Amino acid sequence: MELARRIARWAVELSFDKLPGEVVEEVKKRVVDSVAVALGAFWEEPVRIARFIAYASASPTMPATVWGTLHRSAPDHATFANGCAVRYFDYNDTYLGKEALHPSDNIPAIFAAAEAVDANGRRVIEGIVAAYEVAARLADAYSIRGRGWDHVTYIAISSAVGVGKVLGLDEERMRHAINLAVVANNALRQTRAGELSMWKGCAAANAARNGLFAALLAWKGMTGPAPIFEGEMGFFKLVSGEPFEIPRMGGEDGEPYKVLQTSIKYWPVEYHAMSAVEAALNIVGQHGGPFKPDEIERVEVKTFEVAYRIIVKDPEKWDPRTRETADHSLPYIVAAALLDGRVDLDTFKPERFLAADVRQVMKRMRVEVDPEHDKLYPEGIKNSVRVVTRDGRTYEAESTYPPGHWRNPMTRQQVEEKFWRLVGGLVEDRGEAEEALRLLWRLEEVSDLGRVLRMLRVRGWARPPLQP
Repeated sequence: MELARRIARWAVELSFDKLPGEVVEEVKKRVVDSVAVALGAFWEEPVRIARFIAYASASPTMPATVWGTLHRSAPDHATFANGCAVRYFDYNDTYLGKEALHPSDNIPAIFAAAEAVDANGRRVIEGIVAAYEVAARLADAYSIRGRGWDHVTYIAISSAVGVGKVLGLDEERMRHAINLAVVANNALRQTRAGELSMWKGCAAANAARNGLFAALLAWKGMTGPAPIFEGEMGFFKLVSGEPFEIPRMGGEDGEPYKVLQTSIKYWPVEYHAMSAVEAALNIVGQHGGPFKPDEIERVEVKTFEVAYRIIVKDPEKWDPRTRETADHSLPYIVAAALLDGRVDLDTFKPERFLAADVRQVMKRMRVEVDPEHDKLYPEGIKNSVRVVTRDGRTYEAESTYPPGHWRNPMTRQQVEEKFWRLVGGLVEDRGEAEEALRLLWRLEEVSDLGRVLRMLRVRGWARPPLQP
């Protein structure tokens, strides 16, 4: 069976009534988390740029809310604006397979589609489960980054399936949604190479927007070329370079759903650095508080090959000049954690990553790949940190499953605490925001998703996103 049809058949047969309760609960955690990180990034420049475009359009027949506002835009523009917000802080969830990606990048597209067709919360949950499953299974099957393609290529496919589920596509139309998403949306890995730009936080939003567009076209009868994976000029030939299979998907023969193996971020860093943050902060605790730069003789970090390639190897990772590069720089993240005793959104402001003290410590740092750490990946993300001080003291710590990792999951209470840290100082009406949060935790009972989202208004939302 061709791969597009195999995915389509599984997705069409997916039913909320057959989902385990733990799957539904984890979906709701990721919805709350995604809304939180999106609203937290409301005033960041790339998000304002995307919102400017969304404010310029409206849809009288299929409106979708721009999160944090009362504006209802065309669903593709709302998807892009909301997707940029979800992704910008690099604080949304992660899945690690042969390819690493962020499955919650699908949620803005699924929400936009649900608003556009008045789908209820159960269909939204089905769509999210489907999108997570497809993204993660593709990530498990083949890593395309080594061939120069960005992981968001898979997000275009998964979002088409998630949106298609919300739209109620039958198998044939779902297959064509996949065909359309694949044929036009293969993204270059240069997004994440060298000095990183604003596009790093927008590429997945663009992919999700395109996946939504493909599903909408298929919904109304547009067909796409087939077989899109196996064809003479298809994905296997030109993108992956070789064929792959997806043997089982969630719910088949007791196979667990992949949403259960995704991880929520405890700190706003590229996920492979998460355990390095925990190790560095553990060392700060051993030391009795943050280090002064002159105390440190040297820092030794042991990591794994994938982390080294993504957040260490490039010269720019040792000299971050943009926010996007800083949160993808293992040397900078470790240095900041040791000096500040914390890693939060302020860690990635220019005045911090350009400061002399962190650069001083980075010059005394060595990062190398440990083959033993490699053996644990992708299930574990082991990083070890060792600090030697000028007075001869040595501090060491390591971490494999940091807080929020799927083997060390965040509780509902921890997700709520993160929500209010990000949203509490921004919302226009705290009471309405509390009610919206309560309803998101009961998503399966929600019949008007747009009303819930519009209760989460950010103060000042109505002013122009970009001002002279």
